[in-house]
Amino acid sequence: MQVTLQDIREAREILKSVVYKTGVVHNTTFSEMSGNSVYLKMENLQKTGSFKLRGAFNKIAHLTDEEKRHGVIASSAGNHAQGVAMGATFYGIKSTIVMPKHAPLSKISATKSYGADVLLYGNVYDEAYAEARRLQKETGATFIHPFNDPQVIAGQGTIGLEILEDLPDADAIVVPIGGGGLISGVSIAAKSIKPGIKIIGVQSKNMPSMAESVENKKITTVDGTPTIADGIAVKTPGELTFSIIQKYVDNIITVDEDEIANAILLLLERAKVIAEGAGAVPVAAILNRMEDFRDKKIVALVSGGNIDVNILSRIIDKGLVKGGRKIFLDTLIPDRPGTLWRLLNLVAETGANVLSVTHNRSTRDVAIGYAKVELELETVNEEHIEKIKNVLTENGYNFIIL
Repeated sequence: MQVTLQDIREAREILKSVVYKTGVVHNTTFSEMSGNSVYLKMENLQKTGSFKLRGAFNKIAHLTDEEKRHGVIASSAGNHAQGVAMGATFYGIKSTIVMPKHAPLSKISATKSYGADVLLYGNVYDEAYAEARRLQKETGATFIHPFNDPQVIAGQGTIGLEILEDLPDADAIVVPIGGGGLISGVSIAAKSIKPGIKIIGVQSKNMPSMAESVENKKITTVDGTPTIADGIAVKTPGELTFSIIQKYVDNIITVDEDEIANAILLLLERAKVIAEGAGAVPVAAILNRMEDFRDKKIVALVSGGNIDVNILSRIIDKGLVKGGRKIFLDTLIPDRPGTLWRLLNLVAETGANVLSVTHNRSTRDVAIGYAKVELELETVNEEHIEKIKNVLTENGYNFIIL
């Protein structure tokens, strides 16, 4: 079954009293960094914190009374789960969600809060999907597919309508790809209204299943490796979404984990936007992988903001280190009064801020008469780090920067 612009417009009527029309916001920093005029489509501010509510609600709205009596079941890494749970609760029907064991705790607790029964199964989405399918056969519940369903795709496509209403002269829309439901709906809507617009998909290099499928011209399963963009960690794309992407999507880009982490940090610091890994990949692509685009109006679809706070803190640390904003420095000093003060004074004179100090004389790798000092330093950039290294070297310190 194909999805049409009319299907998407009908979905919008169903959703208009349920979902927010999220903003399309210009960002000066990303524009200057990329040489384009960059706008953020803020689906991280959607109800449930993700675009997924649109597709899930549209699907549930189309269920028959008989189907509603049997309830719904879904598999999800977290965002689809919340959309299904909220939609099911709205219609007063039972919902069961199977989530991977390592889904972010914030997404698990949020899904429960919307009224769903949550089961944790498998290490990746595809294993949770298989278990949900097994349970669906046992219970007779309706399975709400996260991406390979026409009504789900039509619901996601309402984002494309909103983008072109707010920015009709957009040259390109950059969209995350997991199973492909979001980009399928957005591309159908956008290309139907403005055929010349470019639709660029983005995946993590750790799980590039749709990119490899398009390259191989057939659906390809990719085992991959874990990624901080857990919301798009799908091993096998859908048949329907694959066919739509082949027809409507102009290119698929892959980004690495450092680029994703840095995009999360930049969104937080420069745009005051909290984005999960999947939501940040369009910005990572625009800043690192779209050199052919210059002086264009580009929309980055920030698909969700449901990121675990503990993960966010680790990403911030990693991003600061990668950007030369923080270093961890180990050195040995004589175990005598005044030597620690001398080291810290030298560091202070470079303008670095000492965030933490560990002074230890008891570890096995420290000779008698010496102490190991571990410093966590806040720095400005790589040039500042080089200044610190030069000062310490000139003053006779042997050190390691981690």
